[in-house]
Amino acid sequence: MPLKPGDDWSGKQVVVTGAGGFIGSHLTERLVNLGASTTAFLRYNSRSEAGLIDECPADIRSEIHLVWGDLRDPDSVRRALQKADVVFHLGALVGIPYSYEAPRQYVDANILGTLNVLEAARAGEVGRVVQTSTSEVYGTPIYTPIDEKHPLQGQSPYSATKIGADKLAESFWRTYKLPVATLRPFNTFGPRQSARAILPTIIRQALKGSEIRLGSLTPIRDMNFVGDTVDGFIRIASSETALGRVVNIGSGRGLTVGEMVESVSRTLGRKLTVVDDPGRVRPANSEVEALIADATLAHQLFGWSSVTPFEEGLKRTIEWFAEKRLDLDPAKYLV
Repeated sequence: MPLKPGDDWSGKQVVVTGAGGFIGSHLTERLVNLGASTTAFLRYNSRSEAGLIDECPADIRSEIHLVWGDLRDPDSVRRALQKADVVFHLGALVGIPYSYEAPRQYVDANILGTLNVLEAARAGEVGRVVQTSTSEVYGTPIYTPIDEKHPLQGQSPYSATKIGADKLAESFWRTYKLPVATLRPFNTFGPRQSARAILPTIIRQALKGSEIRLGSLTPIRDMNFVGDTVDGFIRIASSETALGRVVNIGSGRGLTVGEMVESVSRTLGRKLTVVDDPGRVRPANSEVEALIADATLAHQLFGWSSVTPFEEGLKRTIEWFAEKRLDLDPAKYLV
């Protein structure tokens, strides 16, 4: 049965695809704390590694039901989603630079994978599906802050596949009345984030030395702390008025890459020097210059707002990375 505002999550059967990822692991942890019977759908690997689920506290990990499969395999997806009350679909290939090299992989994982989730949810009469979008679908904006009426512009193969996945979810609502809502987070940051992302790239290099190798310093991003993003997922899953709709969540505050460096410098209390690295620059016409969210609709539909100040979230993120071994050269560019 679908959740409604104020419902208790205790005993609800919930599946999270992409649970081993950054946001997915935090969402899975929150669901366990809320009392949900939580299944993590993870891409199969021969080492039985659960990704960032392994970063969750031991008492949380012991409550998570791990299921291995592949989003591209409709049979494994169907088995994982059986009898689910809520499915949070976060599973995707997300690295933008690699999408330039292997666009077909992104089509298979992000479009066909989403189709398999939607078909399985429809066949299994799942109570609610939350499709995960990305602010990258807006491309370099015509106006900011960006609301849900802004045109979609695929400026990378990654963003194009996410547009396709979002439109599939919309079509299943319109055609089959599948109870699906799409959450469109702007840039999320926090502990456990991939070293490929811009803020961890800066933090890891800063923890190792004073020289920071970066591409362009001018792109603007709306940085929202992961705990607030997770709250958006929880809230939209309980919202009847969000069904069939796309809803932005973000802080509404834009920071340039250069300002992020300055913030890390202030937090660490030492000067950082930026060194230009041409290898980190996106292809021409692919760089998205500014992403700033208008999250008015999220507040109207399910009372969500970003509550964690960037500086507080940054401090917590730096503390997490400071506790980790830097096994790889932090200045090495990861695609």
